Amino acid sequence: MTTESELLNVQEVAGILKIARNTVYELIKRGDLGCFKVGKQMRISRDEVDAYLMRTRENKQHFSGFQPDKETTISFQRDELLKGNELIICGQDLSLDLLVTQLSSHYDGYPVYRAYLGSYNGIYALYQGKVNVATAHMWDGDTDTYNVTYVEKMMPGTPAVIIRIGERLEGFYVKRGNPKAIASWDDLKRQDLILANRECGSGVRILLDEKLRLMGVSGDAINGYANEFQTHLAVAEQVSEGLADIAIGSERTCQSVPGIDFIPLQNEFYDLIMRKSDAAKLQFRALIEIVSSHEYKRALQTIAGFNTAQTGRIISG
Repeated sequence: MTTESELLNVQEVAGILKIARNTVYELIKRGDLGCFKVGKQMRISRDEVDAYLMRTRENKQHFSGFQPDKETTISFQRDELLKGNELIICGQDLSLDLLVTQLSSHYDGYPVYRAYLGSYNGIYALYQGKVNVATAHMWDGDTDTYNVTYVEKMMPGTPAVIIRIGERLEGFYVKRGNPKAIASWDDLKRQDLILANRECGSGVRILLDEKLRLMGVSGDAINGYANEFQTHLAVAEQVSEGLADIAIGSERTCQSVPGIDFIPLQNEFYDLIMRKSDAAKLQFRALIEIVSSHEYKRALQTIAGFNTAQTGRIISG
């Protein structure tokens, strides 16, 4: 019989598996992780997590190319660098799940791995040679553009190719009915609001910090600014559960969390980044071909609020 001490919450499981919290929910949804509820809270037994880890290790031992729904999540040590023809794709978005699925369907000769790093950390890992594909949605308040200026600054002397994945809305998550009448970025300065913030290096955090910089507001002046969470879903749940009044995230997540509304604020662009020296290699040509395909665009259009008008466009390089 499982004791209470052997039960883990979703955040604890995410930490053990070194994946994003929303990925734990996806594993549960797919049936890869068993769970049950204690009151209103979802719990996973330690035995279940250990069994999943064992299955993952067995899959790695028999790995010969990417297997659908068995993507490998990797964590990096300082001295780990790429050694073969594998693709290591950074990012946490559902659009990347669809991309990897397309790659596995059409090109089964290239191992594909996922690294659940945010925008800033993903580009940094790309520059260090620890991954070969990053994704980002980082807004530059001075130029009102996404990603290009950051890539140029963070990858000095390393030409890059930037390919558009898509466009989506970012905005505020607020309690259903918006009882505190939140309407704009200026409302963040109000002392009656508590923010659920994203972690440093995420695209959402960069958007917030750029907005605050342009407004001349210090993060220290924002209630809850130090309360950091790793995913859109985590901050949305904080608002839903009444632990915060406001959070920032994508429109899609709002539709999967009860008790909250979405206030649209800004269109953002989500891009894929690779070193230009890699772009002519076979596995990267396959990746570019998939991103530019009608099949991938159709898959992206199943994501609520995802605009594919520019999908596949070369933004830089």
